[in-house]
Amino acid sequence: MLSLIVVVFTLVECNRPAPANVAALVNGHAITYAELEKQYESQFATPGEGASDDQSEIQKLEVLRTLIDGEIMLQRAERQGLMATDADVEAKFTELKAPYTQEEFQKQLNARKMTAEDLRTQLRRDLSVAKLFNKEITSRITITDKDITDFYAANKASFNLAEPQIHLAQILVTPVPDGNVRNLKNDKAQNDEQARKKIENLYARLKQGEDFAQLAQNYSEDPNSSPNGGDLGFIAESALDKANADLRRAVMALRPGEITPVQKTAEGYRILKLITREPAGQRDLTDPKVQQTIRETLINRKDQLLKAAYYEVARNEAKVVNYFAARIVGAKEK
Repeated sequence: MLSLIVVVFTLVECNRPAPANVAALVNGHAITYAELEKQYESQFATPGEGASDDQSEIQKLEVLRTLIDGEIMLQRAERQGLMATDADVEAKFTELKAPYTQEEFQKQLNARKMTAEDLRTQLRRDLSVAKLFNKEITSRITITDKDITDFYAANKASFNLAEPQIHLAQILVTPVPDGNVRNLKNDKAQNDEQARKKIENLYARLKQGEDFAQLAQNYSEDPNSSPNGGDLGFIAESALDKANADLRRAVMALRPGEITPVQKTAEGYRILKLITREPAGQRDLTDPKVQQTIRETLINRKDQLLKAAYYEVARNEAKVVNYFAARIVGAKEK
């Protein structure tokens, strides 16, 4: 990874003296060391004990690469007139605060070493880039009936259920600080008390009728399922035998559309939703649920591929000078 991150994008530029306090330039826009340090502390609020200077610098290089990519995309959004409005930002800010009291929300900000204004700035950037991706990528994805038929033909065996299956979604909140956890709100509990309060607030919002998938995308701390609204896919009923007895009992008692009470597990706190149950046997392509599953799978694949390619093209077209990376390379060569 280091070889990918430590890239001197313009060797001639990097051989010149670096501007004071500038970690990188993106099309002439400076990313300062103060910004880098602030973002680093926000993501790695509790560095691992005994972390070496080299490990910290690797982490900072990763953070800087993210800042560079974000600035490239933000500039593209601005050029296309896709910047989030004040109303957009305030709506998201209010939504983010909703599960917490003012004191609890301030504690969340303090844990991430952010101010309310820092959060608004981050929301504006995120919302603007989301608009860019929607215009440039998501809105252009089309899945044809032939695509679905071909996928089913190539994967027919996977739709033959050897035993009854349950389709679950989850919201997971963990008590352990982790700079790599991401959700739409970039919201992370830092200890057991925060995790318990967060999951209880989410449970209350679910009982009031809020959408499970949206809350999972916004707040769930499982990086694998939260982007898909907490969707865990189909799980064999026998797999529940590995869960604790209370969790298995709670899931098996659900009817489609219902949620479990908050469950304490080894990873943290969970709320599970039963989407549907499926009997054993072959599921046919005529089943609307099969078609929807395939469509969502294909959309997600194309979305991930196009975003990865879009980032690469955008990086190629941008003029980036990574002074921090060049400084490290220079120091190591001496």
